[in-house]
Amino acid sequence: QVQLVESGGGWVQAGGSLRLSCAVSGGTFSMYAMGWFRQASGKEREFVAADTWSGASTYYTDSVWGRFTASRDNTRNTWYLQMNSLKPEDTALYYCAAATGSRSYDASYFSSEGRYDYWGQGTRVIVSS
Repeated sequence: QVQLVESGGGWVQAGGSLRLSCAVSGGTFSMYAMGWFRQASGKEREFVAADTWSGASTYYTDSVWGRFTASRDNTRNTWYLQMNSLKPEDTALYYCAAATGSRSYDASYFSSEGRYDYWGQGTRVIVSS
């Protein structure tokens, strides 16, 4: 059974930075494509970033391009999201997700929630103006 645990959320002023972590246990992390999604209060969950199992391709939603960086450390079985220049509209519950069955080399393929098999419980990010 694959388990994902997010951490690193918190409160930050606009313009600040946070780094989210997603610790993955079970299975072979280096073979999983990974994603970050977020859900603001009263809104549907939306895609933020994803990479492929090889880590060679990363894809972002337009609203975070140039501000957020997703990365992985296969030696630590951990998936990260470095968030810089945070805005109040980034306030949300952030989820990480693992796609264990696909070997696609195109990270945009993993922008859909349906590609993922396992989800974490989320970590909350609050950005004040």
